[in-house]
Parts: sequence; structure tokens; C-alpha cells
Amino acid sequence: MILQEFRKFAIRGNIADLAAGIVIGAAFNGVVNSFVNDILMPPIGLLVGKVDFTNLFINLNERHFETLAAEGILRRLTGSPR
Repeated sequence: MILQEFRKFAIRGNIADLAAGIVIGAAFNGVVNSFVNDILMPPIGLLVGKVDFTNLFINLNERHFETLAAEGILRRLTGSPR
């Protein structure tokens, strides 16, 4: 059903609108991530006692990781290629 609705949408010529929406969404994602990581979190870290949020995380399984980058977790969470 969803695939049929998508086909109808694609046939109507709205592919350009869809592509523009994806590009704008990707750009907005980059702006928000940059704002949070570079502007918002450093002052919060200073206010709560010079906490570095770069490798601060809550592990929800039994495996132990020293950093988020260990075992490619950060790549899998963000969808970045290996």
C-alpha cells in the first residue's frame, strides 16, 4: 500500500520536490548537529564542572567500550560509512 502511494507520488512529477526536501533536510541536520556539538554543549560542560561530552555515553548492553568510536558504534549510530 505504501509502495503504491509512493509510485503515484513519483509519477505525478514530484520527484524534484522530494529531492529538494532531502537536500534541505540533510543540510538542516548538519546545522543542528554543529550547533549542538560546537555551541551548546561546551558551555554546558563548563557549567557542570568541565565535563567533556565527547566520550560520555550510557551503555545499554553488557559489552564494555572505552569510547563511542570503539567497534564503530559512532559510525553505526550516525549512519556514516566505515
